[in-house]
Amino acid sequence: MVRYSNVLEMVGRTPLLEVTRIDTGPCRLFLKLELMNPGGSIKDRIGISMIEEAEKRGEIRPGDTLVEATAGNTGIGLALVAGQKGYRLILVLPDKMSQEKIFNLRAMGAEIVLTRSDVGKGHPEYYQDLARRIAAERGAYYINQFGNPDNPRAHEETTAPEIWEQMEHDLDAVVVGVGSSGTISGMSAFFRREAPDVEIVLADPEGSILAEYVKTGKINPGRPWLVEGIGEDFLPDICDLSLVGSAYTISDADSFAHARELLMKEGLLAGSSSGTLLAAALRYCREQTEPKRVVAFACDTGNKYLSKLYNDFWMEDQGFISREHKGDLRDLIGRPHGERATITVGPDDILTTAHNRLRNAGFSQLPVMAEEQLVGVKAGEAYRWLQVGPFRLMTEPVRQAMRTQFLKVDRHTSVDNLVALLHGDSYAAVTDEDGADFLGLITRSDVLNYLRRLHQGAFN
Repeated sequence: MVRYSNVLEMVGRTPLLEVTRIDTGPCRLFLKLELMNPGGSIKDRIGISMIEEAEKRGEIRPGDTLVEATAGNTGIGLALVAGQKGYRLILVLPDKMSQEKIFNLRAMGAEIVLTRSDVGKGHPEYYQDLARRIAAERGAYYINQFGNPDNPRAHEETTAPEIWEQMEHDLDAVVVGVGSSGTISGMSAFFRREAPDVEIVLADPEGSILAEYVKTGKINPGRPWLVEGIGEDFLPDICDLSLVGSAYTISDADSFAHARELLMKEGLLAGSSSGTLLAAALRYCREQTEPKRVVAFACDTGNKYLSKLYNDFWMEDQGFISREHKGDLRDLIGRPHGERATITVGPDDILTTAHNRLRNAGFSQLPVMAEEQLVGVKAGEAYRWLQVGPFRLMTEPVRQAMRTQFLKVDRHTSVDNLVALLHGDSYAAVTDEDGADFLGLITRSDVLNYLRRLHQGAFN
């Protein structure tokens, strides 16, 4: 039995798993299970390397403040190390990151600064520029994973040698994504020296600039994407793409679909970037005419994405899961009552129950149901709660604070008419023709999601 004296000793030496239940063409495909690191991702490796190497150079000492810009996983790796070594950590995250990552980081003691994900390098709200400015203002140490040579060094000295040994020196290609570019640059440094015939394959989200740069040598403006942790709108200072032999652009839809397929068929709950890598690896493998041995990464655990790619409602809202087209307002209902997807409250439930359900679900209103009949709506407006009073909140029934007068429409109401009605109300209750059966609530956000899905052709 292996025993460790601290959690940092558990980083690395992750296993390989062969993909056997998904078609890999003539090739054998293996996944390096970096999700089994204690922080749940490959970034644990660079968290150790970038802090410990800075310590060796005398640039930081316990008690200092560290600042970094991250998509989340590097932050978790750094928080893991900072917590063990006694550093204060400030992390700047783009606002598209999953709530699970943010909650994880705060639980580990990191101070979180959220910033815009829709701006590019040079904008004052761009996450890297903001992190650099915060470090300067507070006299803190800016780690800068995108320009820190200790980032690729971690993969050159640990990740790549582990793969080479585990594959018994019989390897044809490695499929890698680029975020900070530490993994691909470290892999390239190792295999250039030890096995120059190993091909580096780039998996890049659609919207990122990197695959096109590899193919054309041109840097064109990128556009936003939803996959977290990989893809860039610039070339990091440490980036080495010189060994990349093939590059694949993978859509968000394909990334999410392949991550979900990996869970269903191979039993691995991996993150969105792992879906990108799997999609690219399968395309590469299926294009081959001769058998090859290929390694890709399960970069991080899917536990950080349960509210997104593993949430069917979120996937529907984003247009990644098609819905049956009903041809009426049922197409706009985000949580259909008939599918038991609606969170409700009863008129005799206490207000604390309603408040907890609103807060836990992240909703602004709840249907109030009595014997399967809609009798009211409990909205989350703060002033209505205050009208009840804080001391009555625990015991007063919902009927004392619910709305009995609210917008009702039948399912055959046109979308144009609904939009006009929602100028005055934030939601509408949809019923069947006779008004007897409650079908669900439609909010302004639901209308916008419907219009986007319609534009994307997300109905079958």
